[in-house]
Amino acid sequence: MTNLFDTAAATPEAERTEILLAAAGVRLERILSLGQASPPGFWYDQAEAEWVAVLSGRARLTIAGEAADRELGPGDAVFLPAGCRHRVAWTDPDAPTVWIALFVDPALGPALRPAP
Repeated sequence: MTNLFDTAAATPEAERTEILLAAAGVRLERILSLGQASPPGFWYDQAEAEWVAVLSGRARLTIAGEAADRELGPGDAVFLPAGCRHRVAWTDPDAPTVWIALFVDPALGPALRPAP
């Protein structure tokens, strides 16, 4: 059993990633951060689409081409299409940030539904 909100393993030394579910073309991960950020000059540029949500804590994402970082807190989610260059600019060093990330093969056609 996994408790998504368990932060006991959070350390400032290293981010922790757990694969919760994997199947052909999809992977669900739980990520636990405590002050981590992407290394200077490093950008994620993934072949997969990613939907990521912050369950608890706070973070900032930098997305290539956007004028300002996106501030994320509990309940905030972002869809990053395959090839969307992004980086983690900051995670709270004083309280763990719990993320959930769904990675999807672009051949499966991931897209956001329009708002009702």
